[in-house]
Amino acid sequence: MRTLICLLGAAMASIAVHAAPYDHIHLTATDAQRAVNWYVKHFGGEAGRFNRSGDGAAYPIDRVFYGDIAVIFFEREPSAGSVGSGVDHIGFSLTDVEETVARIVADGGTQLGDFIEFSGMQIAFVEDPWGTKIELIDDPDLRGIHHLHLSSPEPDATLRWYADNFGGSRDQFAAVLPGLNYGDIWLLVARTQDAPAPTQGRSIDHLGWRYSDLSAAAETLEASGVVFTIEPRDYRGIRIAFVEGPDGVRIELVQPAQ
Repeated sequence: MRTLICLLGAAMASIAVHAAPYDHIHLTATDAQRAVNWYVKHFGGEAGRFNRSGDGAAYPIDRVFYGDIAVIFFEREPSAGSVGSGVDHIGFSLTDVEETVARIVADGGTQLGDFIEFSGMQIAFVEDPWGTKIELIDDPDLRGIHHLHLSSPEPDATLRWYADNFGGSRDQFAAVLPGLNYGDIWLLVARTQDAPAPTQGRSIDHLGWRYSDLSAAAETLEASGVVFTIEPRDYRGIRIAFVEGPDGVRIELVQPAQ
């Protein structure tokens, strides 16, 4: 019986991790093509366009794919950087942290603070030319796009909200930081004393999760009290919606083309 319970628990945990796969991070930059080139140069990934599978339309190159996760760029002037908003920074994992920082500083970025050792991993913080704070971490267990780091006066409640609505496996990153593990990216939340500013319009405009049936997902989320700012609608052959997350975080829900 105990074995059966353990197996059921493992199966439920697996379902939670994949309940709503993480889809994209939408950043803001004055020149989307330049931003794409900058991110590929320093963090790898694959430059691409809207509708990766291709439908014949000539969309501009405005995103970088890291596996199934995209970093997408709005081409406009950010209203402010990411620090001080509900999404403080994003993280990339790579082996050459110090060398990457040097290349970034030589290419229009800014180093923020000194190098840090955390749980045996080297860490550094930089800012891209458009105001997004980025953590570089040498985590051998997850390379490439690594984490989303939110800010909240109530981190536990914020993590619970994301777990309740988008799934993810409750875990501790490096056995220290409580977070949600989506398999190919972590969501972490740091405590802040001040109420974060809304993300919309800033250098990190919004986060995105993916659903196979957005209409069904919207019914479930609305029943849980999630506030929709844009109800599900068709857009370029896909379906999208926007909701309000805690601490002013704008969130897009996406149903890809079939």
